[in-house]
Amino acid sequence: MRVMARLALLVTCVALVGCPQQQKPKQDPTVVATVNGEVLSRVDFERLLAREAQAMEGNGPRTPEQVEPYKQALLETLIERALLMQAARAANVTVTTEEVDRRVLALSSEYPAGTFDEALAKSQTSRAALTRSTREQLTIEKLLTQEVHSRVAVSEEQVRQYYDEHTADFAEPEQVHAQQIVVKGLDEAKRVQQQLWQGKKFQDLARRYSLSPDARVGGDLGFFARGTMPPAFDEVVFKLSVGGTSEVVSTEYGFHLFRVSEKKPARKRELAEVRGLIEEKLLSSLRSDAQKAYVAALRARAGIVVNDETLVLVSGHTAPAQSGEP
Repeated sequence: MRVMARLALLVTCVALVGCPQQQKPKQDPTVVATVNGEVLSRVDFERLLAREAQAMEGNGPRTPEQVEPYKQALLETLIERALLMQAARAANVTVTTEEVDRRVLALSSEYPAGTFDEALAKSQTSRAALTRSTREQLTIEKLLTQEVHSRVAVSEEQVRQYYDEHTADFAEPEQVHAQQIVVKGLDEAKRVQQQLWQGKKFQDLARRYSLSPDARVGGDLGFFARGTMPPAFDEVVFKLSVGGTSEVVSTEYGFHLFRVSEKKPARKRELAEVRGLIEEKLLSSLRSDAQKAYVAALRARAGIVVNDETLVLVSGHTAPAQSGEP
């Protein structure tokens, strides 16, 4: 039996030597992934991840374990972007130079004068790279509008169902429209109160005596619900009748006189009032779902190969890009 066992072991070993295991295809160390044959290079991936890591390092350098989620998220983003750009080319979606220039101009206008180029330099992004990424973004937006968003609509039934199921969202609490006069001392407040009793107009006295910024508009606080103003305000104004003026009220801000000019009772807003808001909310949700389904369908049909051996070597601490690089 021992001889037979040794013979069986020998035959097995010979078989293994004679039939070596199939070798995995060697991965290109310069490529992180391919999407339908389109290459995502390690150099570009490392440069983009380095920018992400630089933004993260406000509290010091990150460990490889901390960088990993950002690495995976960036990979997914770049794969999705490649799929969408390929779909845009297939659908002949293009954008003009004028459209790109307008978007870049709109972006730069959000920064104080002279600081936009500083912000680009800080993020290690050239103007050329910004123009390229803006063109891609606009192209993808056009693709999604054409192929996804334009095919989504909100029905009347969906609007009514949302309205009925979210009653609390459309409830308006009781509100008052009040005015105030604020002065430093109690004696001064009583002198102003005396003038009110004599028939002087509240708003005129507010403009003349009140220390509050709303003095310039006659002390007008506008409409507000409970909890919007300090508790001492609520305690007084919600008890006043329309046209009523309060006694002198002491708070940490000074001495106040309040007047209520209007009241709105608690109510539920009608469907006609909120239809536009509901449609916008539902449309946004439906478009988001449709967009996810569209990208999932692109992925399902795509040939995506991730070079895991290369990806694991990417640290996120690559040297910063040189001027003019993407």
